[in-house]
Amino acid sequence: MAAKRGRTGQRLELGLQLRQLRENCGLGDRGGGFTRKQAIQGTRLSEAALLRIENGALNFRNVGDLRKLLDRYGVTDEDVIESFIGLNRESAHQDWLTQYRSLMPAGMPGFVGLEPEARSMRAYHPTLVYGLLQTEGYARAIHEVQKPVEETTSELIRNSVALRMKRQEVLTRENPVKLRVILGEAALRYPVGSDEIMREQYEKLAMLSTWDHVSIQVLPFRRGYRSANDFAILDLGDHLPPRVQIDSAWGSTHTSDKRREVDRFMRRFDAMAASALSPEDTPDFLNRL
Repeated sequence: MAAKRGRTGQRLELGLQLRQLRENCGLGDRGGGFTRKQAIQGTRLSEAALLRIENGALNFRNVGDLRKLLDRYGVTDEDVIESFIGLNRESAHQDWLTQYRSLMPAGMPGFVGLEPEARSMRAYHPTLVYGLLQTEGYARAIHEVQKPVEETTSELIRNSVALRMKRQEVLTRENPVKLRVILGEAALRYPVGSDEIMREQYEKLAMLSTWDHVSIQVLPFRRGYRSANDFAILDLGDHLPPRVQIDSAWGSTHTSDKRREVDRFMRRFDAMAASALSPEDTPDFLNRL
């Protein structure tokens, strides 16, 4: 039996199904589905609210609006309608991520909420060790360096580090996520915190690289394809589309499940993997550091 989805996954599943219904339902004799503006007629929803619902960022506050949409989309089977209502009700409950939402930039909570449901992940980080691979000391040192710039409190740093450690549980649970990471050489040479913190971080990376479900490659200082921005790709299995997350220079996070965008970043990852050291060579590189 498949594991029950988390709240983020439930909202995404609800939104995806509604978007497919809207785009595929007939519109008189013309066919072709409804626009969002047409779909919300007779409801208390705005186009922006329906967009957020379809993207998995929001659930229905008023079940009557959900019923009206389903009726407009031609869904009349009461069992099907009740399944949508139940999914909406479940997705409204709070989960472990709720207490951490204020710590993350826009767009990030939805991506983090889906990490536990991913079948596999790929990530590229050019200048810092990827979050799921960081030690607690390294994570704290990063936040401490940024404290004067971001004007953050010690409590916020504590909570941010706790969130990062919590996210790493996807690698140690019974059915772990398969993770492939490419780190730029700068991510390993740029000193964060003390020598002891860096030594501990190298040791953790060397240990993780021996795990069957974790693959770490280093993209060295040499000619070869590289991307300026860090990114991560989630493979959510057969029932939900893959999703890419890209960090911007402004501290915000952009996520997308558009096939064209996801495929573009998959090609970027594969190109850099071909230029990087092999996973077998990574431990030697780390030991030399």
